[in-house]
Amino acid sequence: MPKVYARRVTVAAGSAAALVCTLVLGTQPAQAAPPTPPDTATARTYLAQLTEQAEGTLDGYSRGKFPHWSDQGNNCNTREVVLKRDGENVQTDGKCAATSGTWKSAYDDGVWTKASDVDIDHVVPLAEAWRSGARQWTTARREQLANDLTHSQLIAVTDNVNQAKGDKDPAKWLPPKTSYHCTYARMWVSVKHVYGLTADKTEKAALKKILDRC
Repeated sequence: MPKVYARRVTVAAGSAAALVCTLVLGTQPAQAAPPTPPDTATARTYLAQLTEQAEGTLDGYSRGKFPHWSDQGNNCNTREVVLKRDGENVQTDGKCAATSGTWKSAYDDGVWTKASDVDIDHVVPLAEAWRSGARQWTTARREQLANDLTHSQLIAVTDNVNQAKGDKDPAKWLPPKTSYHCTYARMWVSVKHVYGLTADKTEKAALKKILDRC
C-alpha cells in the first residue's frame, strides 16, 4: 500500500475555501479524463458562433428538471460510470457503486481515495444551462445534458472545489489549477456549442481571453 497523508491547502480562487487534500505518495493516480474537447482553434471558432445574449432568469429552475444520475445499464448510473472512468483501481460493492479507488482532480490536483470526497462536476452547470436556453427544452433534452458521457460535460473533481464553483461561469470562476484553464475553456465552449446554449458578454470575453493565450 502507498503511504497516505493529508495536509491542508488554501485555495486562492474565487470564493473557494481552504480544503483538505489527501495526497498519495508512491503512485501515479489517474487524471480525470472526460472525452477530449475540440482543439483550441476549433474552440475559438465555436466561441465566435455562440449567440451572445444576457442570461435569462432562474425562475422555475430546479435540479429535478435535469434528471440525473440516469441508469447506464449493468446496474450503473452516470455518477458511477464517471467514477470508474476517472479513477484508478476502483473497487465496487459487487454491483457498481465505488467503495474505494484513487481519483486525481484535474481542477486542483487533489488526490482522493474515498468516492465520497469526489463530486461529478457538470462543466456547464445545470443552473447556467437553464439561464442560457435549457429552460425552453424538453425534460428529455435536459436529462441528456445532465448525463452526457459523450462530450466533455462530466468530470470527477474535489467536492469542495466543485461546491465553490457552484453555478458560476468562467467570468466568475476558473479551476484553481491555472494550467488547466485552457482545457476547461475548451470543454465549456464545446458543450455550449453542442447544445446550442447562449453566452453572455462577460462570459464570452473571459473565454476569448483564455483561448487567446492557449
